[in-house]
Amino acid sequence: MTKPFTGGCLCGAVRYSCDGEAMMMGHCHCEDCRRSSGTGHASLLAVAEDTLTLTGEVKGYDRPSDSGNMVTRGFCPTCGSWIYSRNVAMPGMTFLSAASLDDLEVFQPQMHVYRMRAASWDAPSEGVPMFDKMPPGM
Repeated sequence: MTKPFTGGCLCGAVRYSCDGEAMMMGHCHCEDCRRSSGTGHASLLAVAEDTLTLTGEVKGYDRPSDSGNMVTRGFCPTCGSWIYSRNVAMPGMTFLSAASLDDLEVFQPQMHVYRMRAASWDAPSEGVPMFDKMPPGM
């Protein structure tokens, strides 16, 4: 992975840079990620929160995940772009939306989660490990 990497929202009001390696990169097909992304899945990079520098105002939306843990999704209040998610069960970790990356090639998917919820028109890619739910330890 290229390090450091940068990204931001559609209008440019929210920007970030990360000077650490991603701990995980994958596609999530859960209902919340689908609805938040506006497509069949969300592509996410998990990074250590202390390696991330975020500038600009972000509005949060809180919703319990399947496990009941609260997840906060951070959006730009001007253009509505989804920038990140944080799960209270995973302190110190931020899940960046791969769609917000300046260099999309930084994202190299390592897994599909919630494969059992994938739409037929958004089939997971072959050769990438698939999990019907969240894998243990995540």
